Amino acid sequence: MKVIKEVLGERLEKEVSFVGGTVRRISLAIGFLIGGTATYYGIGPIERVAGMTLSLVQSTSLVIFGACLIGLIFFLLGPAFANWVWQLVTWVEARLYRASTQDVISGAIGLILGLIIANLLGSALSRIPLLGPYLPTGSMLLLGYLGVVVATKKKDDLFGLFNISGRTLRERPDHSKSAAAPKILDTSVIIDGRIADICRTGFIEGPLVIPAFVLDELRHVADSSDILKRNRGRRGLDVLNRIQKELSLEVQVYEKELGNLEVDSKLIKLARVLSGRIVTNDYNLNKVCELQRIPVLNINDLANAVKPVVLPGEEMMVHLLKEGKESGQGVGYLDDGTMIVVDGGRKHIGETLGVLVTSVLQTAAGRMIFAKPKNYMEKAGA
Repeated sequence: MKVIKEVLGERLEKEVSFVGGTVRRISLAIGFLIGGTATYYGIGPIERVAGMTLSLVQSTSLVIFGACLIGLIFFLLGPAFANWVWQLVTWVEARLYRASTQDVISGAIGLILGLIIANLLGSALSRIPLLGPYLPTGSMLLLGYLGVVVATKKKDDLFGLFNISGRTLRERPDHSKSAAAPKILDTSVIIDGRIADICRTGFIEGPLVIPAFVLDELRHVADSSDILKRNRGRRGLDVLNRIQKELSLEVQVYEKELGNLEVDSKLIKLARVLSGRIVTNDYNLNKVCELQRIPVLNINDLANAVKPVVLPGEEMMVHLLKEGKESGQGVGYLDDGTMIVVDGGRKHIGETLGVLVTSVLQTAAGRMIFAKPKNYMEKAGA
């Protein structure tokens, strides 16, 4: 992750600077337009209040001052307002993404009915003294909201009025409640490649979400001048193509930008927006997600969990490949990559021999098995 951040850091800073500058320029132009127009139309009331007539130079100066003042306010507040609008749009999108088709249709129908009723009552409410001008707007907001809430709660009864449509929609399962949460893939787990085999077994349910910034990160790694990084990036892209073409899982690309954040922070934010789970084998990201109560599926934890259980006293055959750290030790590996340390196995390096398990140690990096040669244990017992 650190290397990738160094590669993308300069480019991301330029893009964020460009976007922020564009928002400020647009805000400044809108502020000039609104300020100048409002001041121009306000000259008449100002003259009546002041009891004097402004000259052309004074009027022009006033318009320019109003345009500059409002433009400066828009220039300063424009990015904050744009960020607030973006967060609101993201929140609405997330709610609609999780809502079922029945909820969306019934909510729209309830909103329309509520607005119709508010419009019918508007003429009567507008005749009330003092509050009359404001009551029609308030009634539209209140009845529109109540229409959405009531229609959503009573959606089964609402669709029951239409036999064909109601039957069709009732027979269709409500995926918003029964479907699994989206699985958001991290760069490390894509490059690792084991996610494709896990998906093939059917243990992963729900749509796989691939953020656009993760694809961008993979593309930069695949274009790296370092041959090792380049091969890793290309393998990650091959894994994604394999998942999309060979497997029946739904694969979605999330293209909405998540602000000027690090990749790990963007993944955490996206998991909150989509109410999804992050799939990774990054130890640091896993710990950060646990601290922030973000659900994580760690591929390394899964690999350790499905390794065969080995108990002390079991016999097995192992091929010793190299020396161990301690004197006289030999080291071999099982088919799943589990390390076996054999006491007294140094003289058998390069051979396949029977061993008896003496103990098993589970570490954060994986499982280690300690054993002794079978003939040595038999002689000790004799």
